[in-house]
Amino acid sequence: MSERLSRDDVAKVALLARLELTDAELDTYTDQLAAIIDHAADVAALDLADVPPTAHPLPIENVLRPDVIAPSLDRDEVLSQAPSVEDRRFRVPAILGEEP
Repeated sequence: MSERLSRDDVAKVALLARLELTDAELDTYTDQLAAIIDHAADVAALDLADVPPTAHPLPIENVLRPDVIAPSLDRDEVLSQAPSVEDRRFRVPAILGEEP
């Protein structure tokens, strides 16, 4: 158990948090919190001088394909199949309070 955390410390924190803990709960939480603090101390003791700071554990890469111009459908042929066309584009009904 951590020497830095006592049962009285846990009781004080519980009081400040307005938590009513039984004696058994105080004992349990004292052990659990001490283990967490000990683990945090172990992590803090690591030599990280050669480890670069990171915001994400994995490299962030663009997973999209390159934007390459490729043969496509003929615009006029596609628009000839549309129910409504305006200025060589598909015409769709307005969605914000306007009637078609």
